[in-house]
Amino acid sequence: QVQLVESGGGLVQPGGSLRLSCVASGSIFSINVMGWYRQAPGKQRELVALVTSGGSTNAADSVKGRFTISRDNAKNTVYLQMNSLKPEDTAVYYCNALIKYSRDSFYGNYWGQGTQVTVSS
Repeated sequence: QVQLVESGGGLVQPGGSLRLSCVASGSIFSINVMGWYRQAPGKQRELVALVTSGGSTNAADSVKGRFTISRDNAKNTVYLQMNSLKPEDTAVYYCNALIKYSRDSFYGNYWGQGTQVTVSS
């Protein structure tokens, strides 16, 4: 019964900032990679950024220098700090994580329900 819950989305003007949070809860033994994806209307879902359990990060070229992903392992939480937002950043943002619920289980691929980010003047 692992679940991911996102928060922090909303409407913001171009050049503004938002901070997304995603908390994993339930039966959790360990969490591997956590990441953020987004999907704009009429487009495929794309990877925005990811962070490993050790803190190494990668981000899509379209957001490098503007978005920062981070995690707090003690809180089972991943964040996405979004600065200098552009209209093309408008999308539903989804949290994703690889999670084990017990020592002997396989890793499961879990998704949050998504949070809407709209960048408009």
